[in-house]
Amino acid sequence: MNVLLLAGSREARQLASLLAAEPGVAMVASLAGRTSKPLPYPCPVRTGGFGGIEGLVDHLQANMVDVLVDATHAFARAMPGQAAEAARRAGVARLRLVRPEWERQPGDEWHDADDAVHAAQRLGELGVHRVLLTVGRFDLEPFAALDARFVVRTIEPPDPLPLPHAEVVRALGPFTVADEVALLVDSAIDALVTKNAGGDDAKLVAARRGRVPVVMVRRPPAIPGPRAATAEEALAWLRALPA
Repeated sequence: MNVLLLAGSREARQLASLLAAEPGVAMVASLAGRTSKPLPYPCPVRTGGFGGIEGLVDHLQANMVDVLVDATHAFARAMPGQAAEAARRAGVARLRLVRPEWERQPGDEWHDADDAVHAAQRLGELGVHRVLLTVGRFDLEPFAALDARFVVRTIEPPDPLPLPHAEVVRALGPFTVADEVALLVDSAIDALVTKNAGGDDAKLVAARRGRVPVVMVRRPPAIPGPRAATAEEALAWLRALPA
């Protein structure tokens, strides 16, 4: 079985590790190239785009790919739709590997938003002063007009940083609840803005304990088709494919 893994998520690395030990599987991981120092994969890695749907179709056919696993981030803007259409055109099996969304828990104060622009609007309505932003470095600009100070946590440094009153904290999770409580307290955070990426929920637990409101950006609509929530589920799906 020849697998193209559209990677970038923690689940992608987990699946790559499982597939590396799977007999009869050849795999290539594809990274978009947005992270300067990506974590290693136990397989060949290609970096960069494919050139849209047509380019991805050409790649699937030229490399005789049997299965396309889309394990990009839950908030990947274009690739899930492009992967679905390219797999359909190329006649290739496709699986979307994405972790489950977070769900509200008792004690949570969530303010839902459709995107970063809407999140900035919701934040302005709260009248807060010190905000922890964990929305990624590409979605900061909508918050620039707000009269608030920000702590921006991101893996890669924003360049440029569009927020005039911001402190950048470069960090890669997962984080403990104690770490997150300390960050909220030490930085006097009175609101958290994040995307509903699922997975590690330590910051949400910390916000709940500290009664800190959360502006939660909803995921984009899911692309129809087979899905797996974990690397183990994805492996079982792959094993069940006809030879």
